[in-house]
Amino acid sequence: MDTDSDSIRFVTLPPVEVCSSTTPSGFFLSEFLKAHIPVVRDAIHELTRSNSVRLAGFVIDMFCTHMIDVADEFGVPSYLFFTSSAAFLGFLLHLQFLHDYEGLDFNKFKDSDAELDVPSFANSVPGKVFPSRMFDKEGGGAETLLYHTRRFREVKGILVNTFIELELHAVRSLSDSTVPEVYPVGPILNTRMGSGGCQQDASAIMSWLDDQPPSSVVFLCFGSRGTFGAEQIKEIAYGLEHSGHRFLWSLRQPPPKGKMDFPSDYESIEEVLPEGFLHRTARIGKVIGWAPQAAVLSHSAVGGFVSHCGWNSLLESVWYGVPVATWPIYAEQQINAFQMVKDLGLATEIKIDYNKDNDYVVSAHEIENGLRNLMNIDSEVRQKRKEMQKISRRVMIDGGSSHFSLGHFIEDMVANIPCKQQRRDT
Repeated sequence: MDTDSDSIRFVTLPPVEVCSSTTPSGFFLSEFLKAHIPVVRDAIHELTRSNSVRLAGFVIDMFCTHMIDVADEFGVPSYLFFTSSAAFLGFLLHLQFLHDYEGLDFNKFKDSDAELDVPSFANSVPGKVFPSRMFDKEGGGAETLLYHTRRFREVKGILVNTFIELELHAVRSLSDSTVPEVYPVGPILNTRMGSGGCQQDASAIMSWLDDQPPSSVVFLCFGSRGTFGAEQIKEIAYGLEHSGHRFLWSLRQPPPKGKMDFPSDYESIEEVLPEGFLHRTARIGKVIGWAPQAAVLSHSAVGGFVSHCGWNSLLESVWYGVPVATWPIYAEQQINAFQMVKDLGLATEIKIDYNKDNDYVVSAHEIENGLRNLMNIDSEVRQKRKEMQKISRRVMIDGGSSHFSLGHFIEDMVANIPCKQQRRDT
């Protein structure tokens, strides 16, 4: 984002404290954001003290629904920016309805092959791809998710980082009167190359890709929290080696046990790989730490992407036309993988239901087969990807569906600006 823009003002809020030792893990993020209500209220009051700033509304994240109350205090509408798929939005709303009005117990789907018909999905959704938070009663994960989903229904509209042509079935399912108006405005991506990370490392990675043939490299990258144990790392290594495909593998170490932190790069990556692996694969592969994902996916040498199936990564793969093999790890990634493989036919599968909290190890044989399917140049998935890439570019320009939807949102937002601003007394 251009921080020098005259149309965008960043406000630094004072720090707030939430006692992590007494707050269950499932509630912590929600309580942390809730604790910001007083400072957000004060910040908005300062911005609107003079007549030079007119408050049009709040655009909030899915875990910031407590801020709806602040918007109500100022007499302005709230809008939700939902950063995952329209199908997952529909999934949450449907399960919240079933829980609240029909007494659905989510636990019947835990580790189960039982399926549920969800209006935003074309195929019945198996319980094994439900987000694990839905089964977290003791830690508060399920309760927190339900609370925020209920509040989605209070907003004036929902912007979704998707486009109609990608999720036509899901978007249509959300057009009933029980759901606020949905505005598909994606794909919203940061496509600037080299943002974050070490530029020296990025240059070495891109230089290596420059030496590879077109569409020959499998890129393995598992997101900002994607890590594996020692046994799984070895199976991935053997799967890559046996497949014979060129590869670029972003391999990172988990934070210390019990510490809430992001993964980091290994100091000595050889220690976690099979003996001799780096030597045997030196001509065809490169193992790295942090990766400039968007830059890598945009490179002509990359022909396949083994992904954790975070929605942003899936949108990047569509934008750059790179086929995906699914390997979800946490959050809603399993249901994203299910949608991509089963509903949309835009991905192949290594695993759909893998979860980092389980002890299951994906075998080298499964990985090898998944890589061969991914890199099949004549596959239907690859052809669909190329067509969807073209569409993803068209929707963002004048006349495209997302361009129109964003314009429609702006018109609605302007129409909903209150004639008289409510102000909190000092």
